[in-house]
Amino acid sequence: MSSNNLENEFFGIGIQNGKTPENLGVLWRTAQNMGASFIFTIGNRYSKQACDTHNAVKSIPYYHYETLDDFLKNIPKGARIVGIELTDSAEELSSFNHPRRCVYLLGAEDHGLSNKAIDNAHFLVKFKSTLSLNVAVAGSIVLYDRSINKPRC
Repeated sequence: MSSNNLENEFFGIGIQNGKTPENLGVLWRTAQNMGASFIFTIGNRYSKQACDTHNAVKSIPYYHYETLDDFLKNIPKGARIVGIELTDSAEELSSFNHPRRCVYLLGAEDHGLSNKAIDNAHFLVKFKSTLSLNVAVAGSIVLYDRSINKPRC
């Protein structure tokens, strides 16, 4: 079997300390539509999301991690952490090569990712924007970019 087979490819997406439940529901709906393997939260607990009209949480695995350390200990083996953060050290999404196996990690709009999350990310990605985007919108853009720019690494 070739190592390039699709069964060797997976990705998940989640939010660290998400600010609003509506953002989770919208992100999860997009994740389901874009083929995410799983969704997750770090910090804030899941509750029924009115914006998750497709009930993605029942369609794809959902994980909750109490702390970032808990998350870091439990990510799938071989998965690369892709932090989405508006910072000078982040690579532009337009030139980013998505890993075949990864976990996309977003922070809340008001605080972004924690310093520890940034330090533990294998990659940092940003958009051509001077202002922060809504977390559900940012995650949706990343997942769309992945769908049109198939993982190469």
